[in-house]
Amino acid sequence: MSDMRTPLNKVRGLGSAKDGTGHFWRIRLTSIALIPLSLFLLGWILSVGGASYGEVRAALAQPLIALAASLFILISLDHMRLGMQIIIEDYIHGEGAKVTLLMLNIFFAVAVGAASVFSILKIAFGG
Repeated sequence: MSDMRTPLNKVRGLGSAKDGTGHFWRIRLTSIALIPLSLFLLGWILSVGGASYGEVRAALAQPLIALAASLFILISLDHMRLGMQIIIEDYIHGEGAKVTLLMLNIFFAVAVGAASVFSILKIAFGG
């Protein structure tokens, strides 16, 4: 197999961080998972378009709908977090700012995910 590093990086011993392929595939898998989830939820949202709050709440209380909505939110947030991580790593050059933004990226995704899933569960279980 051919070594793809530049001559300078060969001398310095620098190479792959051994993380790029997993990151690449995770973004692709979340994209693929979002296709059927998006179509399902779009269909559900269109089907409850003119319904009252009580009817929408009853529909969201169905386990399949609540699960699909929760999965959509969690997978979307993971996909967003991965994309923002790439942007931060590529365009933020100061190490302190980069680390801070990467941590905020994770905290934001976790906070929004927790609040969203909590809201869905509260509606689904009649809270």
